[in-house]
Amino acid sequence: MKRRDLVTRLSQSAIGATGVAIVGGCQKAQNQEASGFNTDKLPTVKWQMATSWPLSLEIIFGGAQVLADRVKALTNGKFIIEPRPAGDIAPGLEVLNVVSQGAVQSGHTGSYYYIGKTPALAFGTSVPFGLNAQQQNAWLYEGGGLAKLQELYARKFNVIQFPAGNTGTQMGGWFRREIKTINDLKGLKMRIPGLGGQVMAKLGVTVQNVPGGEIFQALQTGAIDAAEWVGPYDDEKLGLNKVAKYYYYPGWWEPGPTLEVQINLDEWKKLPPQYQAALETAAYQSNLTMLARYDAKNNQALERLLKGGTEVRAYSQEILAVAEKESFALYDEFAAKDADFKAIYDEWKPFRDRVYAWNNLNEGSFSRYVYSKLKS
Repeated sequence: MKRRDLVTRLSQSAIGATGVAIVGGCQKAQNQEASGFNTDKLPTVKWQMATSWPLSLEIIFGGAQVLADRVKALTNGKFIIEPRPAGDIAPGLEVLNVVSQGAVQSGHTGSYYYIGKTPALAFGTSVPFGLNAQQQNAWLYEGGGLAKLQELYARKFNVIQFPAGNTGTQMGGWFRREIKTINDLKGLKMRIPGLGGQVMAKLGVTVQNVPGGEIFQALQTGAIDAAEWVGPYDDEKLGLNKVAKYYYYPGWWEPGPTLEVQINLDEWKKLPPQYQAALETAAYQSNLTMLARYDAKNNQALERLLKGGTEVRAYSQEILAVAEKESFALYDEFAAKDADFKAIYDEWKPFRDRVYAWNNLNEGSFSRYVYSKLKS
């Protein structure tokens, strides 16, 4: 090789290396600018996150993953959260317990799995004939709901939590046989959690709280006669259409269920304020992303289910009316004996009534018109 060619190539390599260094430096600066702070002097933090979800349900488990990915990006890779599927760290219905005890720093779950501790926790996810996803966000973020729940979590469980996912209005469950009247529910064994389960119990249903990953087997073996999970996309993945024929709507017990990230309060207080801000921001993103993904995929999954032989049925007006009556009777019972429930319910109920009236006027009128033109 000629000397001049060698010098030229070495010079080009040097320029290239310098360019890479400059680009890398600029990229780092851009990342820091995007995240709003410089992480050079901040600690590296690694957390585990217990979840209530199997890996196979990638949207709902993805709520935890979206949060973790965003936290990592916002902190330039210095705050790492590793979401783990149900059963890896704790059973799917024990997430709050292990986070509260400090056995794991964080968790992703639904608050209504833990109403045995206090029924007030149901408001963090959803209550029968409550708020849809948009209304739920309005109540949590702007109606004082999140502040109320955070005070409760801190006082009772040494936990702080943030909304981090929403499935949208759910379907009303899978049944082996048709359910036409209230009497058809009596003696039925059904997987349904939260206050919805307690209302169903009042209607004569034998209620069981089975983790998502175990529903198929429970239906297949006859341990239960019916089950609800989320909606067409997840239900298809779980194979529920293969063991039950009738698919009911609406999921009146979960009109807009929020999922949440739960954080041990002692661990939260150890975080630099910048990391706390990153985590809270990531939770917002997770909350929005999950809802968008479910709305985008559920309609396509429903079409596949219908082509595969699933029969969609509406709950009768009789069942809906009785279920609503029993729901609010249950709320009155809780408010009379549980101060935490009453403190939230007394503010939640007027908010619900106001937002219902407003949405009936604006969105309701529009929806009734456009949906009336759809083929049944």
